[in-house]
Amino acid sequence: MAKIRVLIVGGTGHTGSSVAVVALIRPASIEKPAVRALQEQGVEIREGDLEESEEDLVKALAEIDVVISCVGAPQQQCQIPLANAAKKAGVKRFVPCGFYNGGSSSRRHVAAGSEVVYNHIKRLWLPYTFIDVGWWYQLAFPRLPSGRIDYAVLNATNEIIGGGTVPSAITDLRNIGRYVAKIIADERTLNRMVFAYDTLMTQNQIYDLLEELSKEKIDRNYVPDEALYARGAVVRQSIQENPNDRHQLHLLYLVEYQLSWGVRGDNNPEYAKYLGYLLSKELYPDFEPTSFRDYLESVINGSAKHPYAS
Repeated sequence: MAKIRVLIVGGTGHTGSSVAVVALIRPASIEKPAVRALQEQGVEIREGDLEESEEDLVKALAEIDVVISCVGAPQQQCQIPLANAAKKAGVKRFVPCGFYNGGSSSRRHVAAGSEVVYNHIKRLWLPYTFIDVGWWYQLAFPRLPSGRIDYAVLNATNEIIGGGTVPSAITDLRNIGRYVAKIIADERTLNRMVFAYDTLMTQNQIYDLLEELSKEKIDRNYVPDEALYARGAVVRQSIQENPNDRHQLHLLYLVEYQLSWGVRGDNNPEYAKYLGYLLSKELYPDFEPTSFRDYLESVINGSAKHPYAS
């Protein structure tokens, strides 16, 4: 089988860094340490900017089979000229920035701009694969009273949504690249949505496991569904008054994610399958993910890494 030429946009990011083969990097970022680290790993660097002319992007995509976009939420619309260029360059598969919770409803609420991109790709008849990966292991656990795992904590609110009983798919960030490598080489996933995840757990189960492993008692701050909806209404009102308030936009993302996986139960393989997703568990039954227990043990013993550590 011929080697697949993969170009990744946003290859210095945290989803992107584990799957890059060729990376499209803005000229202003070429000298950054993260870019040099990619070069040291043997990744080919191509200079390019999503705000360049479409023809320049076509040249940057020469001889590329698969384009994977890992841009940030504010850059969703920049993928439209990239998709146009991919179509002209003869790219065989386009993977737009998704990697959200399972279920299109969560994507619609959390990153509405991505739906515009997805629909544009389909209008182009550009071959695609849409990939969602659930919630990261690295985001799923609370702080401990002792503070000993704070080094690995990212955005922990120590809030339990509703009764903490809604099952939610979670995935080790380090496994996303492994899933993507399988998915983009699989003809079954062409022009399909794929939900890749490691395991399914409720918040109560996560708290129970962390207490068991750490031997510490964690306060459980339950947030009723109606309180979360009310919080979202306040944030939306604030954004309506000041649409460029980044802090409030971040809070909206957080609230919508919590509603998605903690209240509506969108982040569930059964719901994803109902929506037409292919499931990684069925596509790749031999795939062996890191267990969440093993991951938490590494967090507690100090060997885990913060998701944004270099």
